[in-house]
Amino acid sequence: MTLLYRPNPALAAVSAPPIPVAQGWKARYAGALGPMIDLSQAVPGAPPPQEVLDRLAATAGAAEATRYGPILGDALLRQAHAAETAQLYGGAVSAANVAITAGCNQAFVAAAMALAQAGDAILLPAPWYFNHKMTLDMLGIEARALPCRAANGFAPDPAEAAALIDGRTRALVLISPNNPTGAVYPPTLLAAFRDLCRDRRIALVLDETYRDFLPGGQARAHDLFADPDWGDTLIQLYSFSKAHALPGHRLGAMVAAPAFIAEVEKVLDCAQICAARAAQPVVAWAISAIADWRAAQRRELAHRAQVCRDVFAAPGWRVDSLGAYFAFVAHPLAGRSAVEAAEALCAEVGVLGLPGAWFGPGNDTHLRIAFANVGAETLSAVGPRLAAFAKGKF
Repeated sequence: MTLLYRPNPALAAVSAPPIPVAQGWKARYAGALGPMIDLSQAVPGAPPPQEVLDRLAATAGAAEATRYGPILGDALLRQAHAAETAQLYGGAVSAANVAITAGCNQAFVAAAMALAQAGDAILLPAPWYFNHKMTLDMLGIEARALPCRAANGFAPDPAEAAALIDGRTRALVLISPNNPTGAVYPPTLLAAFRDLCRDRRIALVLDETYRDFLPGGQARAHDLFADPDWGDTLIQLYSFSKAHALPGHRLGAMVAAPAFIAEVEKVLDCAQICAARAAQPVVAWAISAIADWRAAQRRELAHRAQVCRDVFAAPGWRVDSLGAYFAFVAHPLAGRSAVEAAEALCAEVGVLGLPGAWFGPGNDTHLRIAFANVGAETLSAVGPRLAAFAKGKF
C-alpha cells in the first residue's frame, strides 16, 4: 500500500531492528544437529526466584499498580537504587540523583534528548550497541565513532577520543562491561575518560547495564562516584533486567546531578509518564533480599563465559574479547562477510549469533555471541557444531 503521507525521513533512514532479522534465519535450519542454539540476544538464562515471581503477581493484582506513579519512579525504588549505588562505588548518591526508566534503552533516549539537539554530536565507542546508534540517528544527532580495536582488547583510547571532540560534541558514551564486545574497561581508563570529559566540558554517559557481571575478584567497576563533584560530568545508566532477570518488566535507571534529572523528567513525562508500576516495589525489596541469588548468578555467568571461551577456541575461530554476557569472535570464513557467516552458521548447524557488521563498519570479520541465555551444557554442544561447520566448508 502506498502511503499518502511522508514518514519522518530521519527515521526512514534508520536500519530496521536487527534481532528480528536474525531470528528469521532460524527457519532455514533443518534441525539435523539438534535444537537451535540461540546466542543472539542478551537474555537472562533463568527466571528470578519464586518469591520474586510471587511478589510480582501480588503487586500486579493490586489497585495501586493501575494508577499513574511519580514520573521519576516510586520513592522506594529510587532510594534503594541510590543506596546500592553509593555502597557499590563508595560515593554520595541520593534519591534526588535517580530517575527510574522503562529499561536502560529509555534511559539512553532520555539522556540523549536532554544532552543534544539535531546537528550536535555524541561520541560512541565502535563497535557500538546498535540501539544507541539508532537513537542518535533518529534524533538527527551525529553518532561519531570512537574506534575500539581487537589489538587493544576493544578498549577505547582517551587520546583518540580527545582528537574527535569539537564544538558540536555534547557527550561521550562508554559501555562497560561492553555490549557487543564484552570488554571490561579498567577503573584507570574510566577515570581518564572522566577527566577528559570534565576538561572539555561535555558529559560522560556511562552505560553499566552489565555491572553486576564483572570478572571474579573485581568487586567495584570504578570509583568515579567517590569524587564529590561526580555530578558535574558523569551520567550513569543501569538496567534491572539482567541482574534481576526481569527484562519483560522494563525497568532501568539513570543516576545524574539533580539539575540534569529535572531535564530528563520532561522527556520521561512525554514518553511514558512513569515506568510500569508493578515491578518497582518488588525490585526495591529484591535489591537486598535476593543478593545471594544474584551473587550465584554472577558465578554461573563466569562459568558460562569460560565454557564459551573454550568452545570458540576451535580451529579457525578466535575470541578477541569476552565478558559479562558477550564474546566477540573472529569467524573462519575468509573473504566472506559477517552476515554471510552468521546466516550460514545458523542455517547449516543451528547456532545463531549476530554479525559484527551490525555493530558498525569494520567488523565484518567478527560475530557477537551472547552466551548468558543458555546453560553451560548447551554451550558445550556448540563445539561439535563448529566442527561440523568447518567440515562443510561453508
